Amino acid sequence: MKAIDIHAHIPRMPGIPEYGIEPGLRRMFRMNDEPDDVAKMVETYRAIDTMAVIFSVDAETETGDLPDPNDYVAETVAAHPDVLLGFASVDPRKGQAAVEELERAVTELGLKGLKLHPIHQAFFPDDPEFTPLFAKAEELGIPVLMHSGYAAAGANTPGGGGFELAYSRPIPGFDSLAARHPGLTIIMAHPAWPWIQEQIAITLHKPNVFIDLSGWAPKYIPKELMAEAGGRLRKKVLFGSDYPYISPVTWMEQFDELDIRDEARPLILHDNAAGILGL
Repeated sequence: MKAIDIHAHIPRMPGIPEYGIEPGLRRMFRMNDEPDDVAKMVETYRAIDTMAVIFSVDAETETGDLPDPNDYVAETVAAHPDVLLGFASVDPRKGQAAVEELERAVTELGLKGLKLHPIHQAFFPDDPEFTPLFAKAEELGIPVLMHSGYAAAGANTPGGGGFELAYSRPIPGFDSLAARHPGLTIIMAHPAWPWIQEQIAITLHKPNVFIDLSGWAPKYIPKELMAEAGGRLRKKVLFGSDYPYISPVTWMEQFDELDIRDEARPLILHDNAAGILGL
């Protein structure tokens, strides 16, 4: 595989209603076509010789939306193992049930990581209430991919749809979590605008913290982050598209046009993620 996309949302399982935030997201990202199904997603990634890490987001407690089951993610990966790899999602606010579901998803279903979204799920990563969940992820030896920074969901709606950005501020939440769980690999999803400098500082300071570049077309990624991605953070930054909201094809085309050191390109596109995932 030429590249690994660490951040791709699985198409909704047939029969489950779309997320409440979905129409707003599609408007914001100017997506006018019908949502892709799994076959189309697989076709897209095979065509560009890229593996996609797919997942759902379980925010049922906060939003009332039914999540795509982890079993569905695992079954989708099993049907297309050459091009897909799966992460679990659990709702942290379900307490011990979330811990048990994570263990099942990893040990029985074979999923390789955990996806969380502090804004959608309404939790602070460093809240001691959620220590058992992160301790379980650390015990299982899996990475945790967590949304950081601004959220497109709820943007330009009254009260931002009720979503609070503070949940995904890098300091103190992500920094404290990384300090308390040094054996836990944490991937901050997206350039964490407006807290880019905090994100850079944590990633420089904590060996167990990484950044994915998803959710932003490369030409719009803040220059200070891209400068570090080609320099001091070249082994700590990962390619992510945020499929389907940004096409991996478009993302990679724009990435090719960026002024970044040649030696950093394969690290960002493939090698850093491969190391985290044990590929």
